[in-house]
Amino acid sequence: MDHSIITKYFPLLTSLQQEQFAALDPCYHYWNARINVISRKDIDQLYLHHVLHALAIAKVISFPRGARVWDVGTGGGFPGIPLAIFFPDVHFFLCDSIAKKIGVVNEVVSIIGLKNVTAVQSRAEAIDQTFDYAVSRAVTKLNQFVPLVWNKIRYGIFYQAGGDLEEEIRSCINTLGIERNLVKEYNISQWFEETFFEGKKVVSLKKNATFAARY
Repeated sequence: MDHSIITKYFPLLTSLQQEQFAALDPCYHYWNARINVISRKDIDQLYLHHVLHALAIAKVISFPRGARVWDVGTGGGFPGIPLAIFFPDVHFFLCDSIAKKIGVVNEVVSIIGLKNVTAVQSRAEAIDQTFDYAVSRAVTKLNQFVPLVWNKIRYGIFYQAGGDLEEEIRSCINTLGIERNLVKEYNISQWFEETFFEGKKVVSLKKNATFAARY
């Protein structure tokens, strides 16, 4: 599968963005053969399972120019790298506790020429910064993830997960005192028709009602 599935759903990409998305496949095939950051069965579905999946967040939020977005537990660079291509005027800070994964992330960022990404080896607990938003893809249960980053973000979280999340959402609300109307679930299958996305979701948790989101 080539990157045409990205332009299928995002037809207004610039030529540079299209080139950067196209460059992801050879980059990840090269590095994944040396350092396994994406499962072997998934690497040939890179654009569907990882890149397009990451861009579901762009269907929920249009990050404002100059925003700082924290990708927590980025692994091989998801969702951070696709989002950084899509939002070139937003800075993305990617962290993961595994050094070899961050090594691959930095190689990919360098090869495709991304200027708006910083990637570091670190656990989330050790990051002593404040960000506008946090994003992540199922690094742990939602009700374990949200308290971990809540005091380090200004506006909100966008978390990718699957299945029935109501109990985890209720736990977040009770633990942190979040108003229920500031938490929303979005089924990714409403935007992307491929069966892979059935049951997969983006959960947004607003820290306050002021940040700009596509509702």
